Amino acid sequence: MEPAAHVVLLASPGAGHVLPMAELARRVVDGAEFTATLVTYTNFSSAGHHYSTLASLPPSVSTTVLPEVPLGDLPADARVETRIFAVVQRALPHLRDLLSSLLASSPAGVAAFVADILGAWALEVSTELGVPGYVFCPSNLTALQLHSLLYMPRLDEATACEFRDLPEPVRLPGCVPLRGADLVEPVQDRTNPEVPPRRRLRRQHLRRHGARDAIAAFTTLSHNGVYPPAYAVGPFVRTCSGSEAAERSCLRWLDEQPDGSVLYACFGSGGTLSSEQMAELAAGLEASGQRFLWMVRFPSDKDDRGASYLGGSQGHGDSPLSYLPEGFVERTRATGLAVTEWTPQVEVLNHRAVGGFLSHCGWNSTPETVAAGVPTLAWPLHAEQRMNAVMLSEQVGLALRLNGKGKDGVLVPREEVAAAVTELMVGEKASGPPRRRPGRRTDRRARRSRPSPASGRRLRPRELRHGAIPW
Repeated sequence: MEPAAHVVLLASPGAGHVLPMAELARRVVDGAEFTATLVTYTNFSSAGHHYSTLASLPPSVSTTVLPEVPLGDLPADARVETRIFAVVQRALPHLRDLLSSLLASSPAGVAAFVADILGAWALEVSTELGVPGYVFCPSNLTALQLHSLLYMPRLDEATACEFRDLPEPVRLPGCVPLRGADLVEPVQDRTNPEVPPRRRLRRQHLRRHGARDAIAAFTTLSHNGVYPPAYAVGPFVRTCSGSEAAERSCLRWLDEQPDGSVLYACFGSGGTLSSEQMAELAAGLEASGQRFLWMVRFPSDKDDRGASYLGGSQGHGDSPLSYLPEGFVERTRATGLAVTEWTPQVEVLNHRAVGGFLSHCGWNSTPETVAAGVPTLAWPLHAEQRMNAVMLSEQVGLALRLNGKGKDGVLVPREEVAAAVTELMVGEKASGPPRRRPGRRTDRRARRSRPSPASGRRLRPRELRHGAIPW
């Protein structure tokens, strides 16, 4: 019997990259054809948040961590993307040593190397060592077209204004039209220091194994109405983790609440609000009179609403609850629960008591809420979250958007928060999203948008060995 082929997967820092890559690793080894190694970084590691996911991987997936690299020369206010790009590039020597070791020790060698979309520089190492390299996009098709391979270079050349000021919506094949102000955050401002690194990153995507030929072939065939095969491996939706999550105090609290009565408020692993906005959100939740479960993080008054994504927003030995308005926790004790501990989001969204989700619209959260059939109040903060919010509200019909839409520099006042929360939870406007009723019934559009069973199929060796690009 031939030894199983080995696949190495490299996840960039942050839950939005580690968790989808872990799910991809799980599917790669779903069968006897492959074993896998999932590689993460020591820098910005949040092992506590990822422990249960990594520990649940099958025995045929091993995990390893690249050594820490120095970042002391970066500016104190360097943005999330700057820090991630620096870690990926500075850890390349450690990655080279790891891949070389695996090539020497694995009975079948290394069949493929998969980096996620922010780690494409690592393909230089796999190419150097003769290992076929692939890029995995853990986000959606719209984000992929915009900030990597296809559309952004054309948009860059064809326009002179800032992208946020584009007079007409950006129309991409198969995607909902996007206003310039809803494009991925780093391209909003051409003077943003993240723009040049992202241009270099796009060039790395185009250099990956077979990419130029694949794109040229796709263009030629599509002009003739013929399309080459594409292998979708997502969207990935984590399953409920069972007994460990059931012990969480927030789930015990939800057990005591009426069906469909609770708004779950969470801005993901890295989303942060300013101190002033945090106070307005608290006042709005209180004024709405609706039940809520709020995962509270430390505020950040820096101009970076993803400040806590890499652990950059912390208190001074105190609790995030101390930043809430005085008396808020006591006054809302009968209807709300504010927590600072990690919340098992999949279990929360699928709980019978949850009837709405106040969300930053990160990509992990987006398919999770669609799969659970929970209507959303969209509050995007950074990265591609505005695009996800547009898709949820205008294409899927499962979300309301705040009038302020969470734009940079725009404070969403408590009155608007209260009105939007009330409309989401008990409103009857025809234009509002479908509310989940007791009994788990959901609107037909939401059911059609759920991940299909096909998204959980096993990957096959030929899909990695014969040029399929797994995103």
